[in-house]
Amino acid sequence: MLRAIIVDDEPLALDVLETFIERIPGTITLVAKCSNALEAQKVLEEKEVDLMFLDIQMPQLTGVDFLRSLKNPPMVIFTTAYSEYALDGFELNAVDYLLKPISFERFMKAVNRASELHDLQSQGEIPEKDEIETGKDFIFVKSDKKLVKVKYNDIIYIEGLKDYVIIRMDHGRVITLQTMKSLDVKLPSGIFKRLHRSYIVNMDRINAIMGNMVEVYEKGEIKHLPIGKNYREELLDIINKNRL
Repeated sequence: MLRAIIVDDEPLALDVLETFIERIPGTITLVAKCSNALEAQKVLEEKEVDLMFLDIQMPQLTGVDFLRSLKNPPMVIFTTAYSEYALDGFELNAVDYLLKPISFERFMKAVNRASELHDLQSQGEIPEKDEIETGKDFIFVKSDKKLVKVKYNDIIYIEGLKDYVIIRMDHGRVITLQTMKSLDVKLPSGIFKRLHRSYIVNMDRINAIMGNMVEVYEKGEIKHLPIGKNYREELLDIINKNRL
């Protein structure tokens, strides 16, 4: 079970997230509610915390600056009313980003994502590292003590989390201990493009580009992937060559 704290200077936001957490008692439990970063710092020093819901816009010290100040932070889900801060959150390897007003459905998706990461880390399910083997239209990666064949056309996007990567596909996922850099080099550049230090996307799966986000469909639902500052220019050059 995830042990969580909420950090937000708005009482209503604290109450909403607390109510959401109480609706899924078997998945997550609330350790503390904090109205500022200093309160949160004290809780982190005194208690075990797996996940922090962190508001970005707070007086005295912003959520972004607070996270940067922590040496060993827990997983973080940013919450804010300002969508333009989403990229900052992803650059700090946040698990997810929730835009206020937050719906319970969107909250659940973020919590499930954090729970997935927590389980992989705590249960030792991360596979051993192995060399990547590539073919004309497929790649072999080591996962769950076997080499798994993944067709390029089946890949929606690849996500880097901590020391491993998750290959997301319509019919499931493959988890392997690799670096994003090694995959970026091995995968055919005509099909895949690095968007961010934590994301590689199949160009054929891009539905739209909106500001600093790329839109794809994952299992019938819209998913937004961030475009990092160092990758934006190259991606837009490719898009512009193929636009009307």
